Amino acid sequence: MRGLMFLPLFILLFLNVSSDTKTMSKSQGDLPSQDSTISFLALGDSYTIGQSVASSENFPTQTVNILRAHHLTVSDPDIIATTGWTTSDLIAAISNGNQRIYSCVTLLIGVNNQYQGRSTEVYKSEFKSLLESAIRYAGNSKEHVYVLSIPDYSVTPFARRLDTSKIAKEIDLYNLINKTIALQLGVHYLDITPISRESKNDPLLIAADGLHPSAVQYKKWAYLLARMIMK
Repeated sequence: MRGLMFLPLFILLFLNVSSDTKTMSKSQGDLPSQDSTISFLALGDSYTIGQSVASSENFPTQTVNILRAHHLTVSDPDIIATTGWTTSDLIAAISNGNQRIYSCVTLLIGVNNQYQGRSTEVYKSEFKSLLESAIRYAGNSKEHVYVLSIPDYSVTPFARRLDTSKIAKEIDLYNLINKTIALQLGVHYLDITPISRESKNDPLLIAADGLHPSAVQYKKWAYLLARMIMK
Protein backbone atom coordinates (compact mmCIF):
# COMPACT_ATOMS: atom_id res chain seq x y z
CA MET A 1 0.00 0.00 0.00
CA ARG A 2 1.44 3.40 -1.00
CA GLY A 3 0.71 5.69 0.07
CA LEU A 4 -0.97 21.58 11.06
CA MET A 5 -1.78 20.87 13.81
CA PHE A 6 -3.09 23.49 16.25
CA LEU A 7 -0.64 24.30 19.01
CA PRO A 8 -3.10 23.66 21.86
CA LEU A 9 -3.51 20.03 20.79
CA PHE A 10 0.24 19.47 20.79
CA ILE A 11 0.46 21.03 24.24
CA LEU A 12 -2.40 18.87 25.49
CA LEU A 13 -0.85 15.71 24.08
CA PHE A 14 2.50 16.56 25.61
CA LEU A 15 0.99 17.26 29.00
CA ASN A 16 -1.03 14.05 28.93
CA VAL A 17 1.96 11.92 28.00
CA SER A 18 4.23 13.70 30.46
CA SER A 19 1.72 13.17 33.24
CA ASP A 20 1.00 9.56 32.35
CA THR A 21 4.62 8.57 31.98
CA LYS A 22 5.21 9.49 35.60
CA THR A 23 3.04 6.49 36.51
CA MET A 24 5.06 4.06 34.41
CA SER A 25 6.66 1.17 36.21
CA LYS A 26 10.26 1.76 37.14
CA SER A 27 11.04 -1.92 36.86
CA GLN A 28 12.76 -2.99 33.67
CA GLY A 29 12.52 -6.73 34.35
CA ASP A 30 15.64 -8.34 32.99
CA LEU A 31 16.38 -5.61 30.47
CA PRO A 32 19.97 -4.36 30.58
CA SER A 33 20.69 -2.03 33.46
CA GLN A 34 20.87 1.72 33.03
CA ASP A 35 24.63 1.36 32.58
CA SER A 36 24.12 -0.93 29.58
CA THR A 37 22.80 -0.11 26.14
CA ILE A 38 19.41 -1.47 25.15
CA SER A 39 19.18 -2.45 21.48
CA PHE A 40 15.94 -2.29 19.52
CA LEU A 41 14.89 -4.08 16.31
CA ALA A 42 11.62 -3.32 14.50
CA LEU A 43 10.34 -5.67 11.80
CA GLY A 44 7.44 -4.79 9.52
CA ASP A 45 6.19 -2.70 6.62
CA SER A 46 5.11 0.91 6.01
CA TYR A 47 3.62 1.19 9.48
CA THR A 48 7.04 0.43 10.94
CA ILE A 49 9.17 2.75 8.81
CA GLY A 50 6.52 5.46 9.18
CA GLN A 51 5.53 6.12 5.60
CA SER A 52 4.71 9.82 5.08
CA VAL A 53 6.18 11.01 8.38
CA ALA A 54 9.73 12.01 9.26
CA SER A 55 12.08 9.19 10.24
CA SER A 56 12.22 10.68 13.74
CA GLU A 57 8.44 10.29 14.03
CA ASN A 58 7.90 6.59 13.34
CA PHE A 59 6.85 4.47 16.28
CA PRO A 60 10.20 2.69 16.86
CA THR A 61 12.09 5.97 17.11
CA GLN A 62 9.45 7.61 19.30
CA THR A 63 9.47 4.54 21.57
CA VAL A 64 13.24 4.78 21.96
CA ASN A 65 12.96 8.49 22.79
CA ILE A 66 10.39 7.78 25.50
CA LEU A 67 12.63 5.10 27.02
CA ARG A 68 15.54 7.54 26.96
CA ALA A 69 13.37 10.08 28.75
CA HIS A 70 13.13 7.50 31.53
CA HIS A 71 16.91 7.48 31.83
CA LEU A 72 17.49 4.25 29.92
CA THR A 73 20.40 4.01 27.52
CA VAL A 74 18.91 2.89 24.22
CA SER A 75 20.58 2.73 20.82
CA ASP A 76 18.84 4.06 17.71
CA PRO A 77 16.42 1.41 16.43
CA ASP A 78 17.37 -0.94 13.63
CA ILE A 79 14.42 -1.15 11.24
CA ILE A 80 13.83 -3.88 8.66
CA ALA A 81 10.71 -2.75 6.85
CA THR A 82 9.57 -1.39 3.49
CA THR A 83 6.28 0.03 2.26
CA GLY A 84 4.25 -2.67 0.54
CA TRP A 85 5.93 -5.65 2.17
CA THR A 86 3.89 -8.77 2.85
CA THR A 87 4.94 -11.53 5.23
CA SER A 88 6.68 -13.22 2.29
CA ASP A 89 8.73 -10.09 1.58
CA LEU A 90 9.80 -9.74 5.19
CA ILE A 91 10.80 -13.40 5.38
CA ALA A 92 12.97 -12.92 2.28
CA ALA A 93 14.52 -9.77 3.73
CA ILE A 94 15.68 -11.42 6.95
CA SER A 95 16.60 -14.81 5.49
CA ASN A 96 20.20 -13.70 4.95
CA GLY A 97 20.29 -11.14 7.71
CA ASN A 98 22.73 -10.80 10.58
CA GLN A 99 22.52 -12.87 13.71
CA ARG A 100 22.72 -9.98 16.13
CA ILE A 101 20.80 -10.33 19.38
CA TYR A 102 18.58 -7.44 20.47
CA SER A 103 17.15 -6.38 23.82
CA CYS A 104 13.73 -5.61 22.29
CA VAL A 105 12.16 -6.82 19.05
CA THR A 106 8.84 -5.71 17.55
CA LEU A 107 6.84 -7.29 14.74
CA LEU A 108 3.97 -5.62 12.87
CA ILE A 109 3.09 -7.19 9.51
CA GLY A 110 0.07 -8.26 7.50
CA VAL A 111 -1.82 -5.31 6.09
CA ASN A 112 -0.42 -5.89 2.61
CA ASN A 113 -1.40 -9.56 2.77
CA GLN A 114 -4.95 -8.38 3.42
CA TYR A 115 -4.83 -5.61 0.81
CA GLN A 116 -3.58 -7.99 -1.86
CA GLY A 117 -6.20 -10.60 -1.00
CA ARG A 118 -3.69 -13.24 0.01
CA SER A 119 -4.65 -16.43 1.81
CA THR A 120 -5.11 -16.20 5.56
CA GLU A 121 -3.64 -19.69 5.81
CA VAL A 122 -0.45 -18.43 4.20
CA TYR A 123 -0.47 -15.47 6.58
CA LYS A 124 -0.87 -17.79 9.54
CA SER A 125 2.09 -19.94 8.50
CA GLU A 126 4.36 -17.07 7.52
CA PHE A 127 3.51 -14.92 10.53
CA LYS A 128 4.42 -17.79 12.85
CA SER A 129 7.73 -18.20 11.01
CA LEU A 130 8.44 -14.47 11.35
CA LEU A 131 7.58 -14.44 15.03
CA GLU A 132 9.89 -17.39 15.63
CA SER A 133 12.62 -15.39 13.87
CA ALA A 134 11.82 -12.38 16.06
CA ILE A 135 12.23 -14.55 19.13
CA ARG A 136 15.63 -15.70 17.89
CA TYR A 137 16.62 -12.07 17.31
CA ALA A 138 15.77 -11.53 20.98
CA GLY A 139 18.12 -14.32 22.01
CA ASN A 140 15.14 -16.62 22.62
CA SER A 141 13.89 -14.30 25.34
CA LYS A 142 10.17 -14.27 24.52
CA GLU A 143 9.51 -11.60 27.11
CA HIS A 144 11.49 -9.16 24.96
CA VAL A 145 9.34 -9.65 21.84
CA TYR A 146 6.33 -7.43 21.09
CA VAL A 147 3.72 -8.05 18.40
CA LEU A 148 1.66 -5.02 17.36
CA SER A 149 -1.76 -5.50 15.81
CA ILE A 150 -2.51 -4.30 12.28
CA PRO A 151 -4.09 -0.82 12.06
CA ASP A 152 -7.48 -0.52 10.37
CA TYR A 153 -7.11 1.65 7.27
CA SER A 154 -10.83 1.36 6.44
CA VAL A 155 -11.38 4.59 8.39
CA THR A 156 -8.92 6.62 6.30
CA PRO A 157 -9.71 8.88 3.33
CA PHE A 158 -7.81 6.41 1.12
CA ALA A 159 -10.51 3.78 1.72
CA ARG A 160 -13.59 5.93 1.09
CA ARG A 161 -14.30 4.34 -2.28
CA LEU A 162 -13.49 0.82 -1.08
CA ASP A 163 -15.61 -1.70 0.80
CA THR A 164 -14.77 -0.42 4.26
CA SER A 165 -16.91 -2.98 6.08
CA LYS A 166 -15.05 -5.81 4.33
CA ILE A 167 -11.68 -4.25 5.11
CA ALA A 168 -12.49 -3.87 8.80
CA LYS A 169 -13.71 -7.46 9.09
CA GLU A 170 -10.62 -8.78 7.34
CA ILE A 171 -8.31 -6.70 9.51
CA ASP A 172 -10.05 -8.18 12.55
CA LEU A 173 -9.49 -11.68 11.16
CA TYR A 174 -5.81 -11.04 10.52
CA ASN A 175 -5.43 -9.64 14.01
CA LEU A 176 -7.14 -12.66 15.50
CA ILE A 177 -4.55 -14.79 13.73
CA ASN A 178 -1.52 -12.79 14.84
CA LYS A 179 -2.80 -12.43 18.40
CA THR A 180 -3.48 -16.16 18.69
CA ILE A 181 0.02 -17.00 17.47
CA ALA A 182 1.59 -14.36 19.72
CA LEU A 183 -0.13 -15.82 22.77
CA GLN A 184 0.72 -19.37 21.74
CA LEU A 185 4.40 -18.49 21.48
CA GLY A 186 4.34 -16.53 24.72
CA VAL A 187 5.27 -13.03 23.55
CA HIS A 188 3.71 -9.66 24.34
CA TYR A 189 0.78 -8.40 22.26
CA LEU A 190 -0.09 -4.73 21.85
CA ASP A 191 -3.47 -3.97 20.29
CA ILE A 192 -3.15 -0.58 18.62
CA THR A 193 -6.10 -1.15 16.23
CA PRO A 194 -8.59 0.77 18.42
CA ILE A 195 -6.28 3.80 18.27
CA SER A 196 -6.15 3.58 14.48
CA ARG A 197 -9.96 3.53 14.36
CA GLU A 198 -10.08 6.83 16.22
CA SER A 199 -8.87 8.32 12.92
CA LYS A 200 -12.44 8.13 11.66
CA ASN A 201 -13.32 11.12 13.81
CA ASP A 202 -9.88 12.63 14.28
CA PRO A 203 -8.07 13.59 11.05
CA LEU A 204 -5.05 14.66 13.08
CA LEU A 205 -4.24 10.95 13.50
CA ILE A 206 -3.78 10.50 9.74
CA ALA A 207 -0.68 11.48 7.74
CA ALA A 208 -0.83 13.85 4.79
CA ASP A 209 -1.10 10.93 2.34
CA GLY A 210 -4.59 10.15 3.67
CA LEU A 211 -3.67 6.56 4.50
CA HIS A 212 -0.91 6.11 7.02
CA PRO A 213 -0.81 7.14 10.69
CA SER A 214 0.45 10.60 11.57
CA ALA A 215 3.26 11.31 14.00
CA VAL A 216 0.61 12.00 16.63
CA GLN A 217 -0.88 8.54 16.23
CA TYR A 218 2.55 6.91 16.27
CA LYS A 219 3.26 8.71 19.54
CA LYS A 220 0.19 7.06 21.05
CA TRP A 221 1.50 3.65 19.96
CA ALA A 222 4.99 4.46 21.22
CA TYR A 223 3.75 5.47 24.65
CA LEU A 224 1.87 2.18 25.07
CA LEU A 225 4.81 0.15 23.80
CA ALA A 226 7.33 1.93 26.02
CA ARG A 227 5.05 1.41 28.98
CA MET A 228 4.85 -2.30 28.18
CA ILE A 229 8.63 -2.59 27.79
CA MET A 230 9.24 -0.90 31.14
CA LYS A 231 6.90 -3.14 33.13
